Amino acid sequence: MPFTRYAVYVTPPPGPLSDFGAAWLGWDPVRGTTVPHPNIPDLPAPVSDLTDAPRKYGLHATMKPPFTLAPGATEAALRDAFAAFCAATAPVTLDGLAIAPLGRFLALLPEGDETAINTLAAACVRAFEPFRAPLTEAEITRRRAGGLTPEQDSRLAQWGYPHVMAGFRFHITLTGKRPKAELPALRATLTQHFAPLLPLPFPVDALSLMGEDRQGRFHLIHRHALTA
Repeated sequence: MPFTRYAVYVTPPPGPLSDFGAAWLGWDPVRGTTVPHPNIPDLPAPVSDLTDAPRKYGLHATMKPPFTLAPGATEAALRDAFAAFCAATAPVTLDGLAIAPLGRFLALLPEGDETAINTLAAACVRAFEPFRAPLTEAEITRRRAGGLTPEQDSRLAQWGYPHVMAGFRFHITLTGKRPKAELPALRATLTQHFAPLLPLPFPVDALSLMGEDRQGRFHLIHRHALTA
């Protein structure tokens, strides 16, 4: 399948968390198929509305944000570089994950020290930067339209995305933006469903190379263990 962009994510291994996450969002990036939403009562809106924004990405945490291949770069070379990076990189363990607000949406956020996961994310950004095509003027304008701080604008210019390096926060997005008044009850409901599926501690022992199709949905290309 030809892909328009690529990214490096943390995705869950096959199992209950992966299965429920695919159903919650309505998209399984491993099989490349839509998935029926679960029937969860007492939600403030249909699941399809709550998850419309994050659906196309699948259940994930971004480590290297989506990018177009640079001129002369190939998917085959990116795959080789990805395998080499994972083989040379050690796994990271988080104390755990918990559902919490991040702005106006809900996400799984780390508990405890985030230094190691932040270091891993920064290494991902640097390692695959040679494969990233420069942003177009239209892309820069679109990113700046939401308003960026000087530090975010500097990261946008250097790395193609404002929320990396010092602006990075590991998170697994579960909803789109919602009214703040909805978040406490929605958080409690989602915690009932996700918390039993989360390993404690939470290992980050693999990375996933992803590709975006022409409809804007991301597919798993390869999930590679971190084996250093």
